[in-house]
Amino acid sequence: MKTENIKEVQMLDLGLEYEYMKEDIDLAIAKCLQHQKWIFGPEVTGLEEEIAKYLGVKHCVGVSSGTEALLIALRAFAIKTTGNEFYDVHDKIITSPFTFTATGDAILRAGATPVFIDIDPKTYNIDVSKIKKYLEGAPERVVGIIPVHLYGQTCDMENILAFAKEYGLFVLEDVAQAFGGKWKDKKLGSIGTAGAFSFFPSKNLGGFGDGGMIATNDDEAAGLMRMLIKHGGKDKYNVDHIGYNARLDTLQAAIILAKLKYIDEFNDKRRKIADLYNQVFDEIGNRSLVPPASSNNAYHVYHQYTVRVENGRRDDFQKYLKSQKISSMIYYPQPLHNMKVFGGRSIVFETLPESEKAVKEVISLPMEPLMTRDVISMVSEIIKKFPS
Repeated sequence: MKTENIKEVQMLDLGLEYEYMKEDIDLAIAKCLQHQKWIFGPEVTGLEEEIAKYLGVKHCVGVSSGTEALLIALRAFAIKTTGNEFYDVHDKIITSPFTFTATGDAILRAGATPVFIDIDPKTYNIDVSKIKKYLEGAPERVVGIIPVHLYGQTCDMENILAFAKEYGLFVLEDVAQAFGGKWKDKKLGSIGTAGAFSFFPSKNLGGFGDGGMIATNDDEAAGLMRMLIKHGGKDKYNVDHIGYNARLDTLQAAIILAKLKYIDEFNDKRRKIADLYNQVFDEIGNRSLVPPASSNNAYHVYHQYTVRVENGRRDDFQKYLKSQKISSMIYYPQPLHNMKVFGGRSIVFETLPESEKAVKEVISLPMEPLMTRDVISMVSEIIKKFPS
């Protein structure tokens, strides 16, 4: 296949995916039009129950976005463990600086201080050896860890849970990019104290707008979360806590519920595309192009297939792909600790060389589950021709 025969290889083709699921999605929307229960409609409860079953947890709470999922979980932990509405600025929460703003922002909004710890250069996830080193330094008032399963790749949950148990910390999994991923035989989001999910349209399981979910086995925390999403009380006219209008929309729940039946199929397609990409990088042996790594204990669901372009050649590689009508994206061009919002409001543990290196070298390739083998082969051939 020649590049002139196609318009462009997109990062993700949501229109193509809609056509694939059209009958299920259209029927789900039609049911909403019939019952007209737009706030806390039956689809919200249905989605919560189905995802709880899928993950193997007791509670799932639908919320308005993945960002609010993180915040509301943190607020619930604060109320439960401190008796206060928010954490104190002296309370510290460990996380990665190589993630979307929402992860660190949720910590600030919950009243706490983020502690940024460097990443493992192979997985791009938080480096557990550095978490251990930080905790062994006996810092005061560390309350939790937010491991981010970046790009669909699983964090080392075994060690993170061990640290949490030893130091009495909560673990809030940021699963925004990894719905359906696993650590060993456990689904991500079911392993820590709670898991926060995003249903942003481009996610592995995405709606037609914003949406999110919190998963937990903690009865008390789940009860608090349900109050916080509806202004802070069981009774909206007599509230208990400082809350939010952060409900999951019925229409989004209906669409996500219709798409849920396809998640394992689509994650499997993503993994097969990743296998094909991996073969290409094995064949070319180009030392400046480094494919992603995956742990033996991890079930990577490849929200993104992200490679590292070394020797200062990322911009050249991206321009080359663009000239060949292949889309690409850079997630993320700036680590959190260098952003203005976190200046004076965060702690950097030691230095963060791997995060600062990654933001200059990573680039994500098209990862459309319905890409044909011909298109994948064409993209592969173009990558092979990038000069060493």
